[in-house]
Amino acid sequence: MSSTFSGDETAPFFGFLGAAAALVFSCMGAAYGTAKSGVGVASMGVMRPELVMKSIVPVVMAGVLGIYGLIIAVIISTGINPKAKSYYLFDGYAHLSSGLACGLAGLSAGMAIGIVGDAGVRFDFFGIATIRIEHLDGVIEDFEGNDAGGIRLCSITVDRGYDPAFIHLANAQQPKLFVGMILILIFAEALALYGLIVGIILSSRAGQSRAE
Repeated sequence: MSSTFSGDETAPFFGFLGAAAALVFSCMGAAYGTAKSGVGVASMGVMRPELVMKSIVPVVMAGVLGIYGLIIAVIISTGINPKAKSYYLFDGYAHLSSGLACGLAGLSAGMAIGIVGDAGVRFDFFGIATIRIEHLDGVIEDFEGNDAGGIRLCSITVDRGYDPAFIHLANAQQPKLFVGMILILIFAEALALYGLIVGIILSSRAGQSRAE
């Protein structure tokens, strides 16, 4: 049976696999970053609802990661047309490496953004420590560990067992932390950008294996 297919029969498999890997892994990173940082925003919003929109930045930056994977997936898929141009294993491997570079870079960036975004806005108490809460009306109460949740704080003193790592107030009580958190998120986002750049370069190598 005659066929107009030009090139290696199995090469498109690797090319399409690269397109799928770029989109899937990037979206996995975006989903993790959005969910992880979203949990922190929701936790903080209970006590400081006025800071919710300010703390939504990690969610937006995590969502951008999926766009990087979409761009590479479109570039790769449009470059696979064996009937119009010969498609060899070299081209398939180039597209596969392009998709993996962008996808895995986006996944790692999403994990970094999610963890930093969660810790940077969370408002929680952990550990075994008695926390003294002074209400806005002057009433003072003591709580053990997580029992302090749901109370708007005016000041915090710890009677015993104090460990700074166990009290997570972050941006909710320390506005100066916001700038530092944004810088960390920018550098985490740059990891995915590196993968996008390398992915574009690798995908452009496809079609250069043999002189047509």
